[in-house]
Amino acid sequence: MLASNATTVPDVETTPKKKIRPRPIKIPQYHVILLDDNDHTYEYVIEMLMQLFGHSATTAFEMACEVDARGRVIVDTTTQDRAELKRDQIHAYGADWRMPRSKGSMSAKIEPADSVA
Repeated sequence: MLASNATTVPDVETTPKKKIRPRPIKIPQYHVILLDDNDHTYEYVIEMLMQLFGHSATTAFEMACEVDARGRVIVDTTTQDRAELKRDQIHAYGADWRMPRSKGSMSAKIEPADSVA
């Protein structure tokens, strides 16, 4: 008698599994908007934008020119929590020591990014 070590594989039909991709969560974005005034120098604005937002000197200068010409400039677009933090950091930055009439920080606000800026 011969011993059989062979095993039989059941005839099972398998269907390929569909890959389930998670849907990305869309987090609403907000603009941080710096508002113009006449109590801060270009140097102040440039230094503040570089320090608080990490902008390059060139980008910060361009933003300083835009806020001066148009009265406002979007300095960041981010989540609501971070936008509120950055707005508060602008408000807490302090007066411009170069201008004696400068009594405090610049003004800023946040707006939903899907609104007209």
